[in-house]
Amino acid sequence: MVDITVRPMTDADADRVLAIYQVGLDAGNASFEVTAPTWAAFDAARLTGHRFVAVDHDGVVGWIAVSPTSTRAVYAGVVEHSVYVDPAAQGRGVARLLLDALITSTEAAGIWTIQSGIFPENAASLTLHQRAGFRVIGVRERVGRHHDRWRDVVLLERRSPVVT
Repeated sequence: MVDITVRPMTDADADRVLAIYQVGLDAGNASFEVTAPTWAAFDAARLTGHRFVAVDHDGVVGWIAVSPTSTRAVYAGVVEHSVYVDPAAQGRGVARLLLDALITSTEAAGIWTIQSGIFPENAASLTLHQRAGFRVIGVRERVGRHHDRWRDVVLLERRSPVVT
C-alpha cells in the first residue's frame, strides 16, 4: 500500500473514475446498474466533500463516493456509498484505504451512518465492509432483476462511534 495515495476526486478524474465504474458493472456483481452514468449525472448525484480516488504510479486505481439517502432533514447524517477498484489493483488494500478516508471525512462532517447494499455473491466486498466496522442489518430478497435473474441485496451500515 506504500505506493498508493488517497486524495479528493476532481473533475480531471472523470474518465478514469467512470471507466473503473464500468468495469465493475461489467463484472456483474457490483450493482443493478449496467452502464456508468455521464460525468454530469455522477457529479450531481454525489456529495462533493466525500469523494476520493486512490492513485498509484499509473494513475487512478479506485474511487469511493457517497450519495444522500434522503432529502429529509432528519436523514442529513445518513449516506449511501459506493466503492470501486480497478481489477488490476485489487488485493492491494485500495478499497480499505478509500473506506478509511471516507469514514474520516464523513465523521468530520457529522455524518453518523454510512450504508450500502451489496450482492451476496460479492463476498470480498462483504468481508471488506465487515472488517471496516459495517454490520449486516438485513437482506432484501429478490429485490430486483439483474441480467434476467432475481437478485438479493445484503444491507450493511456503519454507525459512527464518535458522531452522536
